[in-house]
Parts: sequence; C-alpha cells; structure tokens
Amino acid sequence: MNIKPSEKPLNNKILPLVWLSLILFFSPTVFSAPDSDSLAFWAESNERNTQTINHDSWQFLLNRYLNSNHPSGINRFNYAAVTTEDQKALDVYLKEMQQLNPRRFSRAEQKAYWINLYNALTVEIILKSYPVKSITKLGDSFLSFGPWDDNLVNIQEHDLSLNDIEHRILRPLFRDNRIHYAVNCASLSCPNLAATAYTATNTHSQLEEAARQYINHPRGVTFEGDRPEETTLKVSSIYHWYLEDFGNSDQALISHLASYAEPPLAEQLRQYDGSIENHYSWKLNEP
Repeated sequence: MNIKPSEKPLNNKILPLVWLSLILFFSPTVFSAPDSDSLAFWAESNERNTQTINHDSWQFLLNRYLNSNHPSGINRFNYAAVTTEDQKALDVYLKEMQQLNPRRFSRAEQKAYWINLYNALTVEIILKSYPVKSITKLGDSFLSFGPWDDNLVNIQEHDLSLNDIEHRILRPLFRDNRIHYAVNCASLSCPNLAATAYTATNTHSQLEEAARQYINHPRGVTFEGDRPEETTLKVSSIYHWYLEDFGNSDQALISHLASYAEPPLAEQLRQYDGSIENHYSWKLNEP
C-alpha cells in the first residue's frame, strides 16, 4: 500500500529540512505505472485450465492465529503466538507459490492467488521483525516508509514487491476497486485480513463481504458531529489515496459507499453535501 507524503506520521522530533526533503523525494508513494511489456506478461492466462491452486497451508495459519470475532470489529492476527514450526510452514507455502506459473491458470484462479500471496507475505514480513508496533517501521531502505517496495518474491524470473503485486498486477489487470478491501497491510485501519483464503469460487462473495464490513465500520466510514449542520463525513484514507479507483470524485465515492452501507448510513451518505475528511491508524492489527 502506498500513501501520499502528506499522510505520513512524522516523528516527534523535528526533522531538518534537508532530511524531510529527502524523505518526500524518495517516498514509496511514487511508484511507476506498469509498462506495457510487464502488463502483457502477467495478463496471460489459460481459461481452459480447470486446475486449482492449493491454499490449505495459508488457511491453516488463518484458522490458528486470526481472531475474526474481535469485539472491535477488526480481525486481529496473533503474531506473538506463531510457533517456529508454523512460521516455517508459512515460508514453505510462499516458496510453493513462487514455484507456480500463475499465467497458466484461469483469471479467476490468478486473482485469488495474488491476493493470498500479498496477505501471506505481509504476515511473514511482520513475523520476521516481531515485535514491532507498525509495519511502517520496516523496509530495507533507510528512508523507507514500510516494506512495500522491497523485493520479496521471485516468480517466473521476475522480482516482485508488494507494490508490484498490488499496483502493477492486481489493480491494472483486474480493474476491481474491491481489491482494496482484500489486500491487508497489517494495520488497524486496513480492511480486515480475511478469515478464509481466497479461491476462484469464493473471491466475488469474499470481496463483497469485505466491502460491506469495512464501509459499515467507523474506520471505513463515519459521521462526526452532534448537529446535522455540523456533521462531517470521515472516511478511511484509502479512499483519498485511491480516489481514482472509486470514480475520481467525492460524488462517485459517496455513491460507492452508499451501495454497501446499511440503510441508515446509506441514507445519511446520500443526503450529505459537505466536505470529506480522512484518517488512518498504522498500529499493528494484533490482539
């Protein structure tokens, strides 16, 4: 996940202007668009292939360590409880995924593959550095705001980062804004890490449910203010960072939110004509 430089939480100490300039200049938010050759390479699929990709190992870890019934409404992953054996099992799963050629599978199978791979990689990143308060504290580069530009896997002789998977494969190839409700950044304000691994047959229903869960939770959409004339709509910063995926206007965004919102919230959204604020918490999504 990328964020605009203005959204970065600054350290308590005041940074010298030269360092601040460097941070902004090298910000991981500046990712290049996928070139035509790259898109053509990953766009290849085989719709005649009915073979499925086995994500049982990922599902096992979700069953064991993900609390999908937390009273906060935010799914929590118990990183502290993961055993050495299970961490090795995650590593084996990720190696198995890298040995596959996703281009030989159907588009539906590919979509589930990339989402699961992204989420499993994110969990592995946290486990390798745990304990850590936020994923934003990680990253190979000294100036990194998080690990999203780090090369993590090699698939078909292509080094890929989380940004590559999300912004150069999932978003441009599948053109589905619900992807933002599926890829998890290990943070409290992120849409829930799904309790069920994605598959070709459940992806649509999972994405629909993920959108409903997020939009009907305060971290996704909320109104603040006691009186109607003083009410302010606050939404997740995700909608600010990726407004282009949600219609590229406040009106289109509100229409999207209302389509998944419960009736009272949907009505309030449709009647709202004020400004929109955004917020985000990068605290780790642990218990």
